Amino acid sequence: MAFTDASLTALRVFREVAERGTLTAAATALGYTQSAVSRQIASLERAAGTPLLERRHDGVRLTPAGHVVVRRAATVVDQVDAAARELAGLPDERGTVRLGWFASAGGGLVPRALAALRRTHPCITVISREGGTPALVRALRAGTLDLALVASAPPFRPLDIETPSLELRTLTERSLCLAVPAAHPLARGDFVDVADLHGQRWIAGSAGDRVMGVWPGLDERPEIAHTARDWLAKLHLVAAGCGITTVPAALAAAVPTGVRVLPVRGGPSEQRRILLAHLPRPLPEPAARLAAALRSAAIDTDTPL
Repeated sequence: MAFTDASLTALRVFREVAERGTLTAAATALGYTQSAVSRQIASLERAAGTPLLERRHDGVRLTPAGHVVVRRAATVVDQVDAAARELAGLPDERGTVRLGWFASAGGGLVPRALAALRRTHPCITVISREGGTPALVRALRAGTLDLALVASAPPFRPLDIETPSLELRTLTERSLCLAVPAAHPLARGDFVDVADLHGQRWIAGSAGDRVMGVWPGLDERPEIAHTARDWLAKLHLVAAGCGITTVPAALAAAVPTGVRVLPVRGGPSEQRRILLAHLPRPLPEPAARLAAALRSAAIDTDTPL
């Protein structure tokens, strides 16, 4: 079987697997059974004459051939979809940009950038979605996102080990802060000393195997009183006096009433970066306009506490 015999369905399935990272997640997203996804991948690998996926205990990883196929598959699928839209008389999507962003970016940075872009370039349509860094990176590689906002913490490792490397631009770098109830003793000053964090009750969440919301490097087992994935939920728990949590400085303007956001002193600086990532190729004009709006919004929100 020649690769030219590969079906459009198989290319769509493969693209979904590349983005989702597992056969199970791709099957769920597509409404297929896992066995049906496996059959489509097997047919594509037969057509390619080489393995396209490396099966691992934590999901799948693209082989070098898989990277070639997913890059080409993205182009083919997008072109077929564009032709279908044109035949149906639907608007051209060349002015559409697909943006991915990490959770707390939705609290200020993304809405500010989108509002500014609507004022200056109302013909550009932005379709966005929230996701974790691994999922956003896979979506960039699969061609289902044009741009992705990701957060990075020391030691600021590359987002993945694939080649070519993603193009990254640091939009802002700020110290991690602490959100405390306005009536809490820690809220009396203009900063919190790291020594005063001992014995506190924390509101935390998780991102993969990392605990989010507890100050990094504490030399004690933290007391986690509440867990929540959503930033807004954590901040409202802080406002209710249920505990304290870490917070990116960029969210300071979005916290609810009853919460103070303060810097922490007396220990190593806990820097956090916001990165804009995309594939290493020139951005189409709509994506470049959105990137510029995101850079401007990051500067506007990057003001001292």
